[in-house]
Amino acid sequence: MPVTYCGMVINVGSRDEQENQQGLAHFVEHLLFKGTSKRRSGHIINRLESVGGELNAFTAKEETVIYAAILNEHMEKAVELIGDIVFHSTFPQKEIDKEKTVILDEIQSYNDNPSELIFDDFEDIVFDYPIGHNILGKPELLEKYQAEDIRQFVQKFYLPQEMVFFVLGNVKETKLIKWAEKYLMDAANRKNGYVRSSPSAYIPKHKAFNKETHQLHHMLGNRVYDIHHPNRIGLYLLNNIVGGPCMSSLLNLSLREKHGLAYNVDSVYQPMTDTGIWSVYFGCDEENFKKCEKLAKQVLRKLRDEKISEHQLKKYKVQIIGQLAIMMEHKENQAINLGKSLLRYGKVDSLDKINDSVQSITAEKLQEIACEVFDEDNLSTLTYY
Repeated sequence: MPVTYCGMVINVGSRDEQENQQGLAHFVEHLLFKGTSKRRSGHIINRLESVGGELNAFTAKEETVIYAAILNEHMEKAVELIGDIVFHSTFPQKEIDKEKTVILDEIQSYNDNPSELIFDDFEDIVFDYPIGHNILGKPELLEKYQAEDIRQFVQKFYLPQEMVFFVLGNVKETKLIKWAEKYLMDAANRKNGYVRSSPSAYIPKHKAFNKETHQLHHMLGNRVYDIHHPNRIGLYLLNNIVGGPCMSSLLNLSLREKHGLAYNVDSVYQPMTDTGIWSVYFGCDEENFKKCEKLAKQVLRKLRDEKISEHQLKKYKVQIIGQLAIMMEHKENQAINLGKSLLRYGKVDSLDKINDSVQSITAEKLQEIACEVFDEDNLSTLTYY
């Protein structure tokens, strides 16, 4: 293919912030584009765009990712630029002050979207810990951050041994090694002694907030398996059955197709290094809330009480493998997932390997997982009305 995707995935995210640092990991990600020891912000923007390439980044709970898409012939430019902004950013105070306004506007825009905001608020009550905090942070803290705060955070977490550089494309290995040695190896290895602490014991919570929204928004869910748990693949499959992206998910068939009560209804499973969260979301008219809640719980109760037939299970397995295959055709996402997999597991599983894991899951195992994850006594809830 004529386009190569590459980038750096760094083992730091919003969960690594102290209470007085909320939003700092995301702020650092923005500021990487604002100047290095040899480039101003305009030069960073134009370095790849001038040859039709793209440079982007995002911050998650446990990772920061900087990535690029570029024609093969300009690949060296992308490697050099990513190395420059990751290892040589200078964080000028003038740019910090300007970017605060940009992120404050981003926070306000996010707060105006309750169907997205509720996911962060739900994570906050499920974890009651930094891993549940909003990635964007708090305005009152953001306004206080200075250049020294940024440099200290980068000095602590932007360590070469905590990074993976990933590439997906038609690039000769010898060239790639040469560029990596030239542009990515000039940062000295350092140790910070930092060890992530795990969330405290889970206690289900039930909260409701008056957001004065036209539509009622509701979430329910549980703290679940981490990325290393043997039941992880089983819950991926079960979640896909319950409320995955297909119109044929059980929640969509019940709440939307059969009863016409909700436009948006889905479920999400997000595993992390030492914990995970599973949740259901739906939005509906307030007068339909009780019925929607009852129907959603009926779906979950049936999976706890009744084993999925072998015929149905076979169809569900074919469905999820097909979805994964299509997702892998999106090269940018595939490249990023390769980097994250190398960071977390030290390897990348092929679709055939994933398929083998999916095929090994039995109906009995899915029912066992359903009984544990969908236990109504252990579910937390959050409602915006």
